[in-house]
Amino acid sequence: MGALMSTHIVCYSGGVASAIVAYEVVHRYGAENTLLINHNINPWVEDWDIKRFKQEVSDYVGVPITYVNMPDWDTKDQLDVCVDAKAFKVGIHPLCTNRLKTAPFHKWLDQNYPVRKGSCRTDVTLYYGFEKDEPARIERRRSILGEKGYRTAFPLKEWSGIISCTREIGIEPPLTYDVWKHANCTGCLRAGRQHWYVVYCRRQDVWDKAKRAEAIIGYSIIKGTYLKDLEEKFEQMRKAGIRADEKMKAPTFWAAAKRILGAQPSEEVLSCSVNLS
Repeated sequence: MGALMSTHIVCYSGGVASAIVAYEVVHRYGAENTLLINHNINPWVEDWDIKRFKQEVSDYVGVPITYVNMPDWDTKDQLDVCVDAKAFKVGIHPLCTNRLKTAPFHKWLDQNYPVRKGSCRTDVTLYYGFEKDEPARIERRRSILGEKGYRTAFPLKEWSGIISCTREIGIEPPLTYDVWKHANCTGCLRAGRQHWYVVYCRRQDVWDKAKRAEAIIGYSIIKGTYLKDLEEKFEQMRKAGIRADEKMKAPTFWAAAKRILGAQPSEEVLSCSVNLS
């Protein structure tokens, strides 16, 4: 067990990776020393089974979820906040991540675990479910939070002997993994064409709203093309029976599309965060 005065804050996205981290942190340091921080996302784009999963893991480890939500989270989604700001990105980073997650979290940290300028909170550690194969993402997050005075840890990369799936503790992962790669918003603004093909086939309501957002903002979600310009190709793919999920790696997926349709769209593969995470 860790020292009683030490606080272990798990950035708990609702995906399997962060759930494993939650379990392992509680197992190592105790429920009484652990916080699970989550940003509730509008249920229109965050599947009900992700919410089920978050609660089941929380109940299992004995730590209630601390929700750190943006204002109007239950009426606005990732597209709404971008339309409000008239932008999809700030620099190279999706604006929605900041509005839905990062800004509320940093405000909560400043209010609950403030750091004096030039010092470091040695009694607080922030935990993330970043994978072993994400070294750049890990170092960037460590650097950003280190500059703010917080220590970080990444158990999936740094700890040994941890569980590999929540099924090991009797909790089924979200059903969304049967279709999507991550437990992120449906209509992820970090994602590439494969994700949006799945949205086109499975969530026409999200697709249509995203098209309207592009028209209002005047920029495309996917670099180099607007969604409306992909509809004809995507409809051909749908009619040809090309599977509408993210289970297949992007190069293999588009190779299949090329074989069937005789043309391969140029795919820009971008990593998703939640994280969302």
